[in-house]
Amino acid sequence: MSNTMHRRSGFALTGLAILALVTVLTGYTQPPQADEGTGAHIFQLAVAAMLPVGIFFVASAPADEQRHIVRRLAVPGAVLAAAFVALYFLEHGR
Repeated sequence: MSNTMHRRSGFALTGLAILALVTVLTGYTQPPQADEGTGAHIFQLAVAAMLPVGIFFVASAPADEQRHIVRRLAVPGAVLAAAFVALYFLEHGR
């Protein structure tokens, strides 16, 4: 059961990072807005949800897989970094 929850939390972590990136990328298709829109709130919620999901992912890892956690966090981390870079250029590049 714990292995299944660990795997699902890993998929959720990656899914939240992808959601954050896609939300920022959709901002490029819209004209600049004076105020935050729905996309900004979705991005903020996705990033905020990554903390408890990430903690659960690390805490639920089997003891023999503790060394591999960093490698499995690389993909969501890279996608989240790409989302923040895209957000920076969206806010400052236009």
